[in-house]
Amino acid sequence: MDDNENMSGVAARKLAIEAVMRINEKGAYANILLPQLLERSNLDTRDRGFVTELVYGSTRARRACEWLVERYLHSEVDARVRATLQIGAYQLVHMGMPPHAAVSATVSAAPKRVRGLINAVLRKVASGDNVWPNQATELSYPDWIIHQLSTDLGEADAMAALAIMNEPATVSVRDDGYVQDPASQFVVDAVGACPGDLILDMCAAPGGKATGLAATGATVIAADQRYKRTKLMQSNVDKLDASTMHCVTADGNVNPYRPGSFDRVLVDAPCSGLGALRRRADARWHIDAASVGRLKAIQQDLLTQAALLVKPGGTLVYSLCTLTIAESIEVAENLKVDGLSFEPNPLGAPWRPWGTGGLILPQDQGTDGMALFSWTVTTD
Repeated sequence: MDDNENMSGVAARKLAIEAVMRINEKGAYANILLPQLLERSNLDTRDRGFVTELVYGSTRARRACEWLVERYLHSEVDARVRATLQIGAYQLVHMGMPPHAAVSATVSAAPKRVRGLINAVLRKVASGDNVWPNQATELSYPDWIIHQLSTDLGEADAMAALAIMNEPATVSVRDDGYVQDPASQFVVDAVGACPGDLILDMCAAPGGKATGLAATGATVIAADQRYKRTKLMQSNVDKLDASTMHCVTADGNVNPYRPGSFDRVLVDAPCSGLGALRRRADARWHIDAASVGRLKAIQQDLLTQAALLVKPGGTLVYSLCTLTIAESIEVAENLKVDGLSFEPNPLGAPWRPWGTGGLILPQDQGTDGMALFSWTVTTD
């Protein structure tokens, strides 16, 4: 490695340390923070890619990295030292980098006062017998996620899902150029939109599913309760020339629409996101077990309100990118509205049977995990 390469490697690691420290200590979101830091840097394309791998990868693997280094720490260290050790352990164990290169450059990126400590700990990690104490540590998830998904999916499916969600998400591009995970495209297909339909996408931002629905020739009302996110949807309308999609700012629990107005209503509900963790490196550390119950109540209210807006004989679709029974099967089973009946619509491939609806696990198609329920709504 020449001097220029060594200098760029140190600069890249310094930026990664800064990002990881702010994610760990300040609760910063990696997908928001890292692009800002990279934009202000002078790093070339290769080094930017390296930083992205260090930050996203070591954030996913935070619990594993902490275990790797804490065995060799005999006193508390500050946030910068901890972040430095985290990216160092990630390079050694998860990226499989040669120890001399990973340790040397990481030590050089650390403050001089702690370089001896960083060097000693990382060399022990490099030569240590890294036998994981349990699957939660090896896969680097909070215990509650391991327990929740093992209970809901069965241990084999849960472990396979959690393992694949530690891999970077693949990029999938629709024919119109919009980047969208195939699981979300499966949701669009399940809505069954037809030209001339009037469709409400109740929780539409950032608008991927809504633009997909509009591409069928249907008229789509794409709603979000936050004006900023409505503007984001409008920018996607403009880019894709989705002329039959109309963006509105509206709260799904305070509907401005007449009952029975829509041929089809999609509720792509806010959820714990446990099926899409590969896309958000820090998400597993931001959400807690209590969130599932809080979100379930919100989902139930949104679905009930949405049901009132479907024309008799129309279609109601409920989707969410999580894998918990509470947020999917239990919400669907509790859908009850006076005067309305809900007949489940059958779902074929690629959906697994899941209650009266369907489920896609990340390992099934190499996509995000997704649950979906579809009903034909009739009056009693």
